[in-house]
Amino acid sequence: MNIVRVFDSNVRKYPDKTFLHHDGTDHTYTQVEEDSRKFATLFRESGLRKGDRVALMCYNTPGFVHAMLGAWRIGAVVVPINHKLQAPEVEYILDHADVKVLVFDGALAEVAGKLDRPELTLWSTDTAADGFGFVDELAADRARAADEPIDETDPAEILYTSGTTGSPKGCVHTHRNVVLVATTAASGLSITRDERLLMAVPVWHASPLNNWLLGTLYMGGSVVLLREYHPVEFLKAVQHHRITLCFGPPVIYTTALNLVPNFDEYDLTSVRAWLYGGGPIGPDVARRLIESYRTTSFYQVYGMTETGPVGTVLYPEEQLAKAGSIGRVALAGVDMRLVSADGSDAGPGEIGEIWLRSETVMTGYLDDPAATEAAFDPGSWYRTGDLARSDEDGYLFVVDRAKDMIVTGGENVYSKEVEDAISAHPDIVDVAVVGKPHPEWGETVVAHIVIREPGVVDGDALRSFLADRIARYKIPREYVVRTVLPRTPTGKIQKHLIRAAD
Repeated sequence: MNIVRVFDSNVRKYPDKTFLHHDGTDHTYTQVEEDSRKFATLFRESGLRKGDRVALMCYNTPGFVHAMLGAWRIGAVVVPINHKLQAPEVEYILDHADVKVLVFDGALAEVAGKLDRPELTLWSTDTAADGFGFVDELAADRARAADEPIDETDPAEILYTSGTTGSPKGCVHTHRNVVLVATTAASGLSITRDERLLMAVPVWHASPLNNWLLGTLYMGGSVVLLREYHPVEFLKAVQHHRITLCFGPPVIYTTALNLVPNFDEYDLTSVRAWLYGGGPIGPDVARRLIESYRTTSFYQVYGMTETGPVGTVLYPEEQLAKAGSIGRVALAGVDMRLVSADGSDAGPGEIGEIWLRSETVMTGYLDDPAATEAAFDPGSWYRTGDLARSDEDGYLFVVDRAKDMIVTGGENVYSKEVEDAISAHPDIVDVAVVGKPHPEWGETVVAHIVIREPGVVDGDALRSFLADRIARYKIPREYVVRTVLPRTPTGKIQKHLIRAAD
């Protein structure tokens, strides 16, 4: 059971059907198979062997898909990397995963050029980059590679997600995990062979990749790759390609609505399902989206990178009555519990931690047995760290994140990582980073700082200081100068007091 076998089966079924569309060009199932086999040959000639790691730091382009399938054909493990990260953040992942080859978008050559790993093979894709091999051309004249035998328990992916300490952890998913995530998404959202998915958000994210790209692949559908999100291009793509399925954080839908003056002129009637994740939306936003997009076909999806991601769905008929909820029941094949601190099931109105159990759950965190053990209950339940309460009807509402994670525009930001970066500034005495509710982004990042003396540093200076240290979306939008931060007698910052005063 592996996704490459599924893909090759679809090549035989739909050889001339478009699998990918990008920048005005159709790529049929047969063409993508051919290109992925040539990538596999190039990888093998470079010395890659089964179990070696290939990192992909790309925009939404065919090169990402060719490299991913090519790596899997030789039994290599794919490590998707956020293209918004800066060089130190990328190097941490490359070192931790012991990556042998990095395929990066040519537009990211500046970051790639700062990587200090002489043993690493670096190839650009989509566009050539001075000083680096251009993988699209290098693979073009290669012969077709034969596939390496793959067991379903072999690792397929290492998806990185930050932990409570701020250090990213690698979630290891097997080939069986990946296929089961695709089938769970396909069945849960009724994906068919006629699906036309718009990939408008970064494909390297767990949900766009495993749920929607691979779910569409599994069913033999087609995928339109929008290199990166732009509100006008987003609307144009939906209209021109008669898109049927779209996923993203709520902000991609509200941004198009807010910034495109002639929004109402676009024909969006082909879309049967507008999916959103990365945080629920309130009743006012839900009502506005339904009215403006002239459809009730919005779905809130909830899951964790560690679970594939799979979890729950809030369906169209529930969007207004249960706005802000992540849903009532888990998807088919997924168990869910809301667990109180004493280990019992939380009742209506009570707050508990969301636990999930599924065959899609990761095998563990890469080279971190302690963190893996802490993440699971002895009954194989994955402890999400998300705290929620259920209403009288059993719908769950997330109230806090035990790991202090902030979700802004669908991106996960961990406060400790941002605090560490800010603390490196010589004029910062103390710092606490929290999330502040935002009507479109879900949350915005706010830094409460204590500075050495009044006026020595301000928000603009800190933003400049952080620009090449952490990704842009992690940089706080607001800075609150305080004389002291509230702490417990043992010295821990009391973030609940900071949030309450925000």
